[in-house]
Order: sequence, then structure tokens, then C-alpha cells
Amino acid sequence: MSKEQSLQDAHVKIGTKQTIKMVELGFASEVYLAEDADSRLTSRLIELCGKHGVKVTLVDTMSNLGKACGIEVGAAMAAIVKQ
Repeated sequence: MSKEQSLQDAHVKIGTKQTIKMVELGFASEVYLAEDADSRLTSRLIELCGKHGVKVTLVDTMSNLGKACGIEVGAAMAAIVKQ
């Protein structure tokens, strides 16, 4: 199974606010982060994930992350929610 297919099949929260909220609440099992997203946001999220023990996977572009999540626009970050 490709990474794109697994993101589309998983319960995913897409976007900065939702991703940060899932990490803060302890609901995120893994976070995907676009390398070309705003560095102020990415640095905050990386720090937050480290604090909560959440794995961070980098994706090369926001466009590719959006496609992997099954949406037609770019995404800065997305979180896989624990089941």
C-alpha cells in the first residue's frame, strides 16, 4: 500500500489548527508536515510533537501532502488520529 493510499484510508485531521489541537489533546499518532510550509508553524509543531512523543514525517511540498490526504489543495500539515 502506498503512503498516499494509507493517508486517505486513515482518520486524518488536515490543517494547522486541527493538527495542533490533535497533538495537544494527545489524539495524534503521527503528523505529516510539508517542508515548504511556514517555518514559524513547522518549528512550533516539531517542538510540540517532540514534547508529546508524536512521530513527525516530512513531505516535500504542501501540494503533495494535500494530494496524499485526498484533497485538491495544498496542506501544511496533517495528523493521523489514534483509533
